[in-house]
Amino acid sequence: MAASAGPEIERLIGLLAKLPGLGPRSARRSALALLKRRDQLLLPLADALADAAARVRTCQVCGALDTQNPCAICSDRGRDGALICVVEEVGALWAMERASAFRGRYHVLGGLLSALDGVGPDALRIGPLVARAAVEDVHEVILALPATVDGQTTAHYLADRLAAANVSVTMLARGVPVGGELDWLDDGTIAQAMRARRPA
Repeated sequence: MAASAGPEIERLIGLLAKLPGLGPRSARRSALALLKRRDQLLLPLADALADAAARVRTCQVCGALDTQNPCAICSDRGRDGALICVVEEVGALWAMERASAFRGRYHVLGGLLSALDGVGPDALRIGPLVARAAVEDVHEVILALPATVDGQTTAHYLADRLAAANVSVTMLARGVPVGGELDWLDDGTIAQAMRARRPA
């Protein structure tokens, strides 16, 4: 950045560059766009950030983000308390909700087990999950974790830990996506789809 930019602008660029998907160049462009449209973008964004910082909390039950605790999903009596869907992070929970395919409750782990990154079971919200699953009215725990090495490792570990809870432990099906063509899919996806086939 040019020396004439000033420390305030450089601080803004530095903070924007820490966001996922934004490098130094994208951060400079974003900062410039915000500063050029101060009334339409910068000031409303600053208000929204301050409001979120003051009001958004982590749900003590499931780990989701909300302005109330327990969160709106945990507080919703219309949700099926017998089903718990385990996700890696809040973004995955939001994706599940966008699909409107699940009406149970969630549990956010806060990451995945990863020997390379030094993330062990104590770093995740596994203990609270096992405690929730042991409650009498929980019948099924759905593991909606990524189809990665860390995701599969975490799923196997959770299945072992949940074995004593006397609940059904299932995983999301993997395979050919809706609208997908076989020519464009990788070998692992095709192999998984073949293993997970079902009656037509």
